[in-house]
Amino acid sequence: MFETAIKPEKAILVGIIRKKETEETVYQNLNELAFLADTAGAEVIMRVTQKIDPPNSRTFIGSGKLKELVDICVEKEPDLIIFDDELSPTQIRNLDRELKCKIIDRTSLILDIFAKRAKTAQARTQVELAQYQYLLPRLTRMWTHLERQRGGIGLRGPGETEIETDRRAIRNKIAVLKRKLESIDRQNTVQRGQRTQKVRVALVGYTNAGKSTTMNFLSKADVFAEDKLFATIDTTVRNVVIDQITFLLSDTVGFIRKLPHKLIESFKSTLDEVREADIIVHVADISHPDFEQQLHTVNQTLEEMNVHHKPTLLLLNKMDKLEPDAEAFRFSSPHPHLFVSVTKRINTEKFRQLLLQMVVETYRKVYPHYPLKVTD
Repeated sequence: MFETAIKPEKAILVGIIRKKETEETVYQNLNELAFLADTAGAEVIMRVTQKIDPPNSRTFIGSGKLKELVDICVEKEPDLIIFDDELSPTQIRNLDRELKCKIIDRTSLILDIFAKRAKTAQARTQVELAQYQYLLPRLTRMWTHLERQRGGIGLRGPGETEIETDRRAIRNKIAVLKRKLESIDRQNTVQRGQRTQKVRVALVGYTNAGKSTTMNFLSKADVFAEDKLFATIDTTVRNVVIDQITFLLSDTVGFIRKLPHKLIESFKSTLDEVREADIIVHVADISHPDFEQQLHTVNQTLEEMNVHHKPTLLLLNKMDKLEPDAEAFRFSSPHPHLFVSVTKRINTEKFRQLLLQMVVETYRKVYPHYPLKVTD
């Protein structure tokens, strides 16, 4: 019997360089987009960039670059073109018509990865809601093949009728999913309420920084971890014991640059684990070329969630990938921070003890009656 492997879709990446951006920044951005594409199962065959600000309202890129991209498509025959920004319905429709190729924007790509990764009913509901909210204003692109059937002024063609039917169906589906999530939220609130007598620690960080690996190290749990973006979608909560001190540890979905707003809304209940945590452990990949931007993205998200004031330990992970004299080792932060390699177990015992110290201090302040010398 012959096994036929599914060929990855060939993809071309497109990014624009705005006035305040450097070519190096956009290069790193497209590296991240390529990693996202790889995670989704695509093979990147080419990258295209253009200096333009603001983007063209009709086609995102300029007319000259669009013609160039048309020629590239004829030559390379890609399966899809991925843009490193969220495209408007008009832009998608126009690009689809000009390039005669599947057009995917950054938001759609992230949603696709989330859909593949989601395992629990809650995560699947959250992703499905975000997908429908993304799809609703973009329905017209699905019906462009019906334009020829439409009548003149004042006549409603079958395309328009079907679009309205689909819009109503999607709005109804969104309403159902929201009610389902509200029900899940209430259940989660009750469950979190039952855990109030224990210190709660939340792992946060940019996607692929090493949060799940850190979770596995501390809790000895088998949380899925791999070198892919968004390996973890579902929130995992584990009971952790260090030197007979018990606390709760949660591993949350990773943050990323330009994380779709609707996705943040949908994952509100997941992010509540961060909002209700007593301590935040921010795991960062110190070896990443765009480390400072990733750090800024996470800190900005924490500020938007109004949790930046919580006691925070910054874990500068993957130090083993740096040269001994690397500039990154001179990094400073207002938060307590520690250079580690969780995978290689470098400085991990120091990390455990530092975290334990923060947990004990929190127990004394927040739960003074908790029996610190007793393991639950």
